[in-house]
Amino acid sequence: MFKKILLGLFGLLIVGAGALFMLNGKDNYDATKYSATVTDGLNVGSEITFSLPDQFDKKHTINDSTEILILSFAKASGHLVKEFLSNQPKDYLSKREAFFVADISPMPTVIRNTFALPDLKKSSFSVLLIYDKAIASQIKNDAQADKIAIVTLKNKKVINTIYIQTKEELNAALN
Repeated sequence: MFKKILLGLFGLLIVGAGALFMLNGKDNYDATKYSATVTDGLNVGSEITFSLPDQFDKKHTINDSTEILILSFAKASGHLVKEFLSNQPKDYLSKREAFFVADISPMPTVIRNTFALPDLKKSSFSVLLIYDKAIASQIKNDAQADKIAIVTLKNKKVINTIYIQTKEELNAALN
């Protein structure tokens, strides 16, 4: 009897997981709508242009007035930036001509659609998302991938890049 109950529960678990995958496993990202070009990574003098979606699939394009990019390529650093920005005024990024960009390209689609995007949609600020590994590879410094990159721009050209990893460093860099 106990064995039949366990088999039944296991069967339900398999069916539930399959249903979850079917519902949230479809990738809705349209790569033809977004792009990025980076001439020399995040190094001084590199020119950066991009059009990326935010968590609501709204397109954002870097322009000559963009001054700061806050980039996260790891889950922990993304959570740190998200926590920091959640404690700032709603217009914090726009007043500073800044974008927060998070790389979600390594994340499996079902995880992204089930957990990450719904959580990001609760934010009061835009999070620009890198879905495409080819875009991420142009920007990401693998040796610093676990840190937050703060990039200062002038006319889309990098004039400074710092890598930080603590709340205190983030606060000091952005305030």
